[in-house]
Amino acid sequence: MTGNDNPGAAAATGMADAVAVEDYEHLLDDFSHFAPPAENEVLQGRVLKVTPKEVIVDFNYKSEGLVPIEQFTSASGEIRVKTGDVIDVMVDHTGERVEGYVLLSHEKAARLRIWADLERAAAEQLVISGRVLERVKGGLSVDIGVPAFMPGSQADARPVRNLDIFLGQDIPVKIVKLNRRRGNLVVSRKLAVEEQTKSVKQQTLEHLQEGAVVTGVVKNLTEYGAFVDLGGIDGLLHITDMTFGRVGHPSEILNPGDSITVTILKYDPGRERISLGMKQLAPDPWDGVEARYPKGARVGGRVVNVADYGAFVELEAGVEGLIHVSEMSWSRRMKHPSKVVKPGDQVEAIVLDVHPKERRISLGFKQLEANPWSTIEHRYSIGSVVEGRVRNMTDFGAFVEIEEGIDGLVHVSDISWTKRIKHPSEVLRRGQVVQAAILGIDAKSKRLSLGIKQLQPDAWETYFQGHNVNDIVHGRVCRLAGFGGFVELAEGVEGLCHFSEVAGYTGRKGDPAPLTVGVESDFKIIRMNEGERKIGLSLKALAADEERARFGDYQRKAAAATSGIEDYMTAGGDGEK
Repeated sequence: MTGNDNPGAAAATGMADAVAVEDYEHLLDDFSHFAPPAENEVLQGRVLKVTPKEVIVDFNYKSEGLVPIEQFTSASGEIRVKTGDVIDVMVDHTGERVEGYVLLSHEKAARLRIWADLERAAAEQLVISGRVLERVKGGLSVDIGVPAFMPGSQADARPVRNLDIFLGQDIPVKIVKLNRRRGNLVVSRKLAVEEQTKSVKQQTLEHLQEGAVVTGVVKNLTEYGAFVDLGGIDGLLHITDMTFGRVGHPSEILNPGDSITVTILKYDPGRERISLGMKQLAPDPWDGVEARYPKGARVGGRVVNVADYGAFVELEAGVEGLIHVSEMSWSRRMKHPSKVVKPGDQVEAIVLDVHPKERRISLGFKQLEANPWSTIEHRYSIGSVVEGRVRNMTDFGAFVEIEEGIDGLVHVSDISWTKRIKHPSEVLRRGQVVQAAILGIDAKSKRLSLGIKQLQPDAWETYFQGHNVNDIVHGRVCRLAGFGGFVELAEGVEGLCHFSEVAGYTGRKGDPAPLTVGVESDFKIIRMNEGERKIGLSLKALAADEERARFGDYQRKAAAATSGIEDYMTAGGDGEK
């Protein structure tokens, strides 16, 4: 009969075998710790006790182990282990049992564990953390459990001028070269950062859209704006979108490393270009500006810029007004706004006009004082004599300032009675103080007419008072025209002798002029027009008068001679008789 023929016996045998296997496994569990550890085997142990000299460790062996306390002591003397901690250890075969304990090494176990982890990180291209220890030739020394070398070119995706900025920092790195036998390790922060950036960038791009409000870190500043890291991708925050106020350089309000909140103004996925705005998250200061700065209001502000055409005044952050050069002074001689204000000055002005849509406010300085032209007719009268300084000269006259904001024009024809003046500079010079008579006042057009010659007697008026038609006058031919010669009769007084009033003039082409410049002669006045200041002269009439005078003398002499002959004849006849 076989075991198969007796089912009950077979079952009993099976149960006995199962019990035997279970008991065997228990025996293995109970006595496995008596087996000696393998060479270079890393074991895990639990700290039982920490003494001033050793750390007692239970590492599942028939005896407990000892680790020198120095392996857990920091440079500052701090003990970095406590009872209950689970630590890596391995048997230190270089030592012997100490009073029944096995000598263990935590440092060797940790070193083996680190190299195993580093080999896996290198094989799988994992990103690990390391602490930068010091500068070395060509790069940096990085602690990743064991010292590793990081070339300077692998510090960042962009060239780094000063590697000292990484000293003492914990940085992500990838292992690019490992030689365990020689203990050589080369790591790269550049590869780790690029991988992290690529991952973060992908996540960032999935959520980017125009109008979204995001947070970023300022990477660097330029003259025109700031580049902001939004998470693996940079956006440009232009200087004009930083604030509603005036900014000379982004560094006035931002610094590299600042965390800021911005809105996406424009996003081009194809070119991965992002335009950002910061001021758009704040209320627009131009909203309600008309209510805050009504026309005619007196306001204060700071001069932020001075141009050729005026000065810009900041009334509040983001709101500026322009004081045009023409609104700075009632005087017309204002040359440049910088003569009145400079950047940084605190000034007051009057609001002249407000255009919210164009973001423009017109301001005025001169309106703070009364317009001198509004009262000029009450302070001056025509004919009164004033004194002023020559401020400017043109071809047609000279401008004389008689008071602040009031300039009068002395026309070139009103400078002298006697001199023929082509330009005021022939008589006047800039800055010269002169007296003049007021000839006309036009307050509405802001025009004041002055005359200098009116302070002196009129040479023409004097001449007309002392001469009449038919008078014989002496003069010098001063210039010729096509129809006659002008004769200077007195200083500033000229008469015209038409060529037809010269004896012997035929008017034929080619004949020389009957008068010569510089020749002095007597002339007869044949016409006088005081209103038009014209005097007509004639040589022909003078010659005719002289001819008549000579003929008269001849007649008188002939008559006298005839009378004498008759008397003689009468007397002689009587004698003969």
